[in-house]
Amino acid sequence: MRSISLYTERNTVIHAMDPISKLFYILFALLIPIILPSIKVSIVCVVLGLIFLLVARVFKKTIPVFSFVFLILLTVIIIQGLFRPGNQTTLFHFGPFTLYKEGLMFAFGVAFRVINIVSAFMILILTTKPSDLVESLVRKGLSSKIGYVIISVFQIIPEMMSSMETITDAQRSRGMETEGNLQTRMKAFLPLLGPVILGSLANTKERAMALEVRGFNSKGPKTYLLEEKKYRYSKVVQWGILLGIACALAWRILV
Repeated sequence: MRSISLYTERNTVIHAMDPISKLFYILFALLIPIILPSIKVSIVCVVLGLIFLLVARVFKKTIPVFSFVFLILLTVIIIQGLFRPGNQTTLFHFGPFTLYKEGLMFAFGVAFRVINIVSAFMILILTTKPSDLVESLVRKGLSSKIGYVIISVFQIIPEMMSSMETITDAQRSRGMETEGNLQTRMKAFLPLLGPVILGSLANTKERAMALEVRGFNSKGPKTYLLEEKKYRYSKVVQWGILLGIACALAWRILV
């Protein structure tokens, strides 16, 4: 059965870690570059995130995401390098355009922060089952309704991709051209929209009915089918992350 999440099954220490600890790491990745706004700090955080992705053996899965992010960041670097207010120090010219040091340094700072954030979230998404994440949050007191929204967000893109692949195969089997130049692909893409949208609406209705049958809105106490996933060093990791954030705050205040 095809998975409807981006989770990638691996036997690594990152996969064995509990979802809450990974959320703590996302908090760390978000706050540290803000507390210590230095490009060097951002680079260290990026390298740390990439190491975790390599250890989890899911780095190849992130290449399409990073390719899209790099394309967006390239435009940011060019625009800031050329037109950022306060640009003074000229680095080099190409034709009628001039790239400035101040704009490039600002753009690289933004780029490293974005890559750092994307890496942190990819670690969570690719190494954690959505059901494990939501169940852990619900056990900690999160509303089950909010948990359902979170798991739906994790599943919506893979589910729509799976649906589009199925519909494309069906159309191809009926003789429709789905490959070729841009015009041919556009002609094949437009007929996909109707079935995908209608299918998504039907799936939403079916999910609502299934949840109601299973007592989703019941006010009574709920039990869990699976045992809570525990990691031996969860407390050490979480307290270590909090200590790191506290040290960064102290450094920013005192230095």
